[in-house]
Amino acid sequence: MNPLAAPRRPGATRIAVVGGGWAGLAAAVEATRRGDHVTLFEMAPQLGGRARDVDRDGQLLDNGQHILIGAYVQTLALLRTLGVEPADAFVRTPLRVTYPDGIGLQLRPGAPVQAFGAAVLRQRGWPLGARLALLVAAAGWAVRGFRCDPALSVGTLTRRLPAAIRDDLIDPLCVAALNTPADEASARVFLRVLKDALFSGPGSADLLLPKVGLSALVPDPALRWLAQAGANVRMTHRVGSLAAAGGGWSIDGEPFERVVLATTPTEAARLVREIAPAWAARAAALHYEPIVTVYLRAEGVRLDEPMLALRAGVDAPAQFVFDRGQLGGPQGLLAFVVSGAQAWVDRGMAATTEATLQQARVALRHQLGSARLAAVRTLTEKRATFRCTPGLPRPAMRIVPGLVAAGDHVDGPYPATLEGAVRSGLAAARQPR
Repeated sequence: MNPLAAPRRPGATRIAVVGGGWAGLAAAVEATRRGDHVTLFEMAPQLGGRARDVDRDGQLLDNGQHILIGAYVQTLALLRTLGVEPADAFVRTPLRVTYPDGIGLQLRPGAPVQAFGAAVLRQRGWPLGARLALLVAAAGWAVRGFRCDPALSVGTLTRRLPAAIRDDLIDPLCVAALNTPADEASARVFLRVLKDALFSGPGSADLLLPKVGLSALVPDPALRWLAQAGANVRMTHRVGSLAAAGGGWSIDGEPFERVVLATTPTEAARLVREIAPAWAARAAALHYEPIVTVYLRAEGVRLDEPMLALRAGVDAPAQFVFDRGQLGGPQGLLAFVVSGAQAWVDRGMAATTEATLQQARVALRHQLGSARLAAVRTLTEKRATFRCTPGLPRPAMRIVPGLVAAGDHVDGPYPATLEGAVRSGLAAARQPR
């Protein structure tokens, strides 16, 4: 028995968790920890959902580059519960949005608010007037409690800021956090992320870059933890039917007292269409934005930092590049991330890969030197996140008594992030009947 799990109570509640992504795993671990009898159903042959390793021709690659910030306290607590020490699993640095030419925002250790102000004033790549305008705007957001009209987009919220600030800081932060272009992204959600980063204490704005594969962060440790605690994990099992039965629920004919639906919104809508039509319609109505990761190899190359920002544009897809050699991966392997990638998905992966190669040759010419740049693999997560638009109606956690939903798409203050998924899963497991 896992010592971190409560002893199984006499008459313990039988809980089914449908879906083995990060939300489902958080729910399964939390319910097991509280002494419930948990069965986890996962339709895929591996756990992790959209944040896991994938095998491509014998090479393990993350299916996307995920980062955390220090304010993601629930995810960090879950890692510790699973026996993963964050200090060993991440490269942790103060917030840095640095471009290959050295321009960018670079916070130093300390209280985030003061560190942010000092970093803005130090940024010589922006005119003094632009720096002061950013500080005045940020002070205004803070005075208003980082709240705004729900109908505002990030683009509208920041339209009076100088173009250099919007292009070099606001737009990349927005697309990294919300995976939605600034002109279409919810200003309210964006401000919530800024609030937690800047006002959650020292280290809250730190970047945490995984230096192990995504599966080694939560999916694999969670599987071991659940097995040791006596939970039942059923892989490659797509739930066919969910129905009310005897004051509880029946999943493919098997009785449970409570059910946590931690599937994709589309799958959850399929399962509850007859049970809660309005909830299913809201879940099915969500729109999505893809993320593309282009892996390139440049033998012998080491970037100035583990993560660099890139200036994206009509012919330049990627907003960030990760040096996997500095993050526990093969030396010379570079991962270029294209967030808000629908336009590039429409162009096709061959065109996206070629455009990224050209962008890399130009943006990283000093770091690459004479090294040959070669394409390794391009991965597309077509439904990476929901489009986080202003006033978006998201499905509620509670569907009907005894049936709740979990996932980064469920109604809450966060965008589609790992922290949003974990928080949702924990809350779902704690819901009373």
